[in-house]
Amino acid sequence: MVVEPEHAAVNGRKKSPRPQRSHHEVADELRSRIRSGVLRPGQRMPTQAELADEFGVERGAVRQALRILQSEHLLTNVSKGSPATVARHVGGTLAAGPEVPPQPTTVALAPRISAAFAAPHVEIDALCLTAVSLTLAMGEPLREIHAGRLKPAKVDVRVLLPSGRIDLAFPTPVEGRDGERLRRRWLAQRDAQGRVLRHNLLALRSTHGIDVHVSFRALPFTPPVKLYLLNGAEALFAYYTLTRRGEEVDHEYLEMYDAEGTQSMLFPFGQGAGLRDTTFVEQSHLWFNALWETISSELEFGN
Repeated sequence: MVVEPEHAAVNGRKKSPRPQRSHHEVADELRSRIRSGVLRPGQRMPTQAELADEFGVERGAVRQALRILQSEHLLTNVSKGSPATVARHVGGTLAAGPEVPPQPTTVALAPRISAAFAAPHVEIDALCLTAVSLTLAMGEPLREIHAGRLKPAKVDVRVLLPSGRIDLAFPTPVEGRDGERLRRRWLAQRDAQGRVLRHNLLALRSTHGIDVHVSFRALPFTPPVKLYLLNGAEALFAYYTLTRRGEEVDHEYLEMYDAEGTQSMLFPFGQGAGLRDTTFVEQSHLWFNALWETISSELEFGN
């Protein structure tokens, strides 16, 4: 019997015709092979071209799947130049999705946002204090789009931020004075980051013909946590941990209680990664949608 090229096996697995998979499905299958020992610690992965042929997807989807696994410490050496390598044992056991420790937002968010942009319809919901982490994390997928390596058909982004009209729980001065100066500084940062995020995404309409929608709504409270929901398949959750620190504000040194959002430790939860993860993702969507549709209000920058 002659095996057609499009049905050829890769790494001992026979292919059969199937609808094109998403990058999350590719990541799930490769993760399963790593955990089951089919792909062994230290083993080199098939090339991105081979994986794209096996799964019937574009190389961009493979690249995003590999980045997900790299962020989970399952792969190393993920690059365009050479095949990735299955991570070696860490502390006696191979690092796996649920067992991976949380990572700072600056480390964990960008690769997951990039992976989300491999989907034809990108859906990102975020609840945060200023959107600075989200704006920074958007840099890589935007560069991939401008380079022609990614082109989603549609992008929907919803962001919940504290209202500019409330008394913030933090940042707040230690001595209870100069709170208005801190509030003005926070409001300026919130507005600047929101405007940059909206401008960069909406620009994709004219430059690449992508159907983009970006919406902001205002919360009547200071969120003690941050949450990112990606393509209905993943939830990234972090606590805003307050610390006491000093900083110059309007040329005057102030002691304040504040949280470094970019350093908040993100806990990843994946749809289909077990009952706990799946339930967390589903409940997080319900919680976000409830806030969006009930007590939040239209956000106007400056207010």
